[in-house]
Amino acid sequence: MAWYYYNRRNNGGGGGGAWGRLSKGLLPLLALQAASEFHRIGRKPPVTAGLLLANSLIYLRPAFVDRFLPTLYEVSFNPHLILKHGDLKRFFLSPFYHVGDAHLFYNMTSLLWKGIQLETSMGSPQFASMVAALLGMSQGITLVLARSLLLFFDYEAAYYNQFSVGFSGVLFAMKVVLNAHSDEYAYLHGIVVPARHAAWAELILIQLFVPGVSFLGHLGGILAGLLYLHLRGSYSGADPLTVFIKKAVDFVSWPVRVIQRFLSFQRPRTSGRGRVGSSQATAVPSGIWRCPTCTYDNSSSVDVCEMCSTARRGSGFTPSHRYNRTGDLSAEEVRRRRLERFGG
Repeated sequence: MAWYYYNRRNNGGGGGGAWGRLSKGLLPLLALQAASEFHRIGRKPPVTAGLLLANSLIYLRPAFVDRFLPTLYEVSFNPHLILKHGDLKRFFLSPFYHVGDAHLFYNMTSLLWKGIQLETSMGSPQFASMVAALLGMSQGITLVLARSLLLFFDYEAAYYNQFSVGFSGVLFAMKVVLNAHSDEYAYLHGIVVPARHAAWAELILIQLFVPGVSFLGHLGGILAGLLYLHLRGSYSGADPLTVFIKKAVDFVSWPVRVIQRFLSFQRPRTSGRGRVGSSQATAVPSGIWRCPTCTYDNSSSVDVCEMCSTARRGSGFTPSHRYNRTGDLSAEEVRRRRLERFGG
């Protein structure tokens, strides 16, 4: 799940380093794992699904999106070029690019696990707001760290002029948020650590054992997660970005809700052989009698309403005396009879 970096001389060639040697068969496995997880859970998390799809489409570059996408080199995170040219494309798009199947696989499986847990617990609008904030903060902190190393320590080669891509800066931030209040323990390559400190342990282990990863990018993600928790803890009001996302979703889905309400209003509710819900005087087919209490259409072969147990008398109708002597049933009484009738 490393935030892979490469030197400019590689010109953004895909599949370099440790990741390129592990690429065969991982994308079908990723698709199978994602399908299995989404089938298993009841409520599908749309933001997590959208992030998985976006990262995968950008990596696979099918013909219908390829012509709209910049190349890997054009969006790779490079502190020098971002600050020199104000290149926001590199700042915002580099997390969504990956250099090999394995790079994409490990980042997306981590996103699948963390995204499902966070989105189902906090809700889609707030999760989307959090991801946007973590992305911006992790990229910004990484940029500040690289510039600071250059200014104060004249440390340029390792971070300031190198190129990096990948989503794991955001994933490290999500890991911090997910485990912030956990009292459990996590297992990292056979080492047991408190879950709250798992991101720090993973930062060190990945840097030691996985070549070609960006220590600064991962560190920026961890610091972004800590900053997000601090800001959320010190701010008691509603997150403005979450409110905006909720209003945007409501606005976009408004036509769908209107159509659903219209269809629901037009469609009569049915149960068994009869129909419920129309109080207007409509023609009743022969062989059917309509209960005046609940408007259920009953077969002429029965003398008691199958829905509310109102008795039929001749061609007219009277309520069963054991329920109501006034001839009028309240809505609560009708509901009680229905429940009693159908065992609900």
